Amino acid sequence: MSDAEPEHRRPAGMAANVVVALAVVVVGICGAVGSWSLGLGSAAEPAAGTWPFLVSVVLAVLGVVLGLLARRTNDAERMSPASWTVLAGIATMAGFAAAITVIGFEIPAALLAFAWLRFLGRESWSMSVFGGLGIVVAFYVVFVGLLKVPVPHLF
Repeated sequence: MSDAEPEHRRPAGMAANVVVALAVVVVGICGAVGSWSLGLGSAAEPAAGTWPFLVSVVLAVLGVVLGLLARRTNDAERMSPASWTVLAGIATMAGFAAAITVIGFEIPAALLAFAWLRFLGRESWSMSVFGGLGIVVAFYVVFVGLLKVPVPHLF
């Protein structure tokens, strides 16, 4: 790779690969701890935390593998202005997760759908408003109405 190549085309480097690997391991460990608190049950009778625990353990192991391959991996992209979109998506999803237990499903879901459509997807204002409301209604009908999933909700 030459020095004349644009910055966004050069690989991120080993340090970035290690940071990403550590982040994946941390997410896996946090997921495993959180799902452990839900209870694991047994193979014959799995509890609520069984599958999230297994997925979290696999995620943590994959993060370790990423860390071991950090020196040999050279196809990871450098952070760019477009990377902020991903961080904004993660931040709004974290806000949604925090708000849903306090004020229910409907308002945070509508705000999340609106924000993603308008600001991340660059949709029109009307598409963002009506699309966001439509998404919430559809999820409400499917999960609360048809599947009887006990989500915190206002109505």
